[in-house]
Amino acid sequence: MDTLRLLDILGFVVGLVYLWLEYKASIWLWLASIVMPLVDLFLYYKAGLYADFGMAIYYVLAGVYGFLAWKFFQPKAGAEASAPAGRPVTHFKRSQILPALAAVLLLWWGIWWILVTFTNSTVPLADAFTTALSIVALWALAQKYAEQWLLWLLVDAVCCVLYVRKGIPFKAAIYGLYTVIAVFGYRKWLRLMAGSGHRR
Repeated sequence: MDTLRLLDILGFVVGLVYLWLEYKASIWLWLASIVMPLVDLFLYYKAGLYADFGMAIYYVLAGVYGFLAWKFFQPKAGAEASAPAGRPVTHFKRSQILPALAAVLLLWWGIWWILVTFTNSTVPLADAFTTALSIVALWALAQKYAEQWLLWLLVDAVCCVLYVRKGIPFKAAIYGLYTVIAVFGYRKWLRLMAGSGHRR
């Protein structure tokens, strides 16, 4: 078995663990989110997905941030006494929609320019798009916004097609699964939010 296929399978297994932990809104998803991109660093480099390679580095750092944000966040004074410890699930704030959209567009253009100028990427537009949107989606996950699932749904659908084209079928398969689970995850997090009493 060649190295690319072995890394593809290993990333698939870790990705399944991550997906289950994210669905359950478990803080341990952040441990999986550190291990998975460490594997992906090698996978993406060998597959020539340079923006995804850079994104994997960001994922490792964001995994540390996400764990700390979930672990040590304390609800503001006056929050419900029955609310669970740690960061509650909430909605994406309306005031953040335009800045988030602007960030995606700016990152998309910047990453595309870097790929076209400095690499031999054969899929710069799609690679830059999924990377840019993933940066914002991961930030939304760290904030524990329910709508982060909707951002990931779009990322996952595009990545599934992209990875099929790049010949890494196990990675494509897990992103296809992510696309489906994102729908159920969004509904699950809405129920968690309703149960905790947090709306905003």
